[in-house]
Amino acid sequence: MNNKTLESLLVEANDQIKRLSYEEALTKIQNSNHVIIDVREESEVAFSGLIKNAINIPRGVIEFKLKPDSLDNPIHIDSDTNILLYCAAGFRSALAAKALEDSGFQNVYNIGGYGEWVSNGGAVGSNGRHGGCG
Repeated sequence: MNNKTLESLLVEANDQIKRLSYEEALTKIQNSNHVIIDVREESEVAFSGLIKNAINIPRGVIEFKLKPDSLDNPIHIDSDTNILLYCAAGFRSALAAKALEDSGFQNVYNIGGYGEWVSNGGAVGSNGRHGGCG
């Protein structure tokens, strides 16, 4: 059996998924069809809030909530949608982005951590939509 360490899983995810800078993420947000997904736990989001217009779908359930070309997704995602994921520090979002790309989604990006977004002056909203986790 080939056991992978967390470090090797993160290397694999970061090699496969493009990590956008703050400026690159803003360009995608301003100029394209996009969705921003916060993959932190609901308790983390309740404490600090979300990036403006983001929805929360925790990392542990994202593969159950989103399926390519499905009308049952909590948000509309088509083949042209840029999917921008973030978490607290960019680790869970890298793993979630890889899982989504591996399941057939295209245009999946890791935009890093919430704190990085805030420190760069990114817009935040105190309340966001939740994609649910039940």
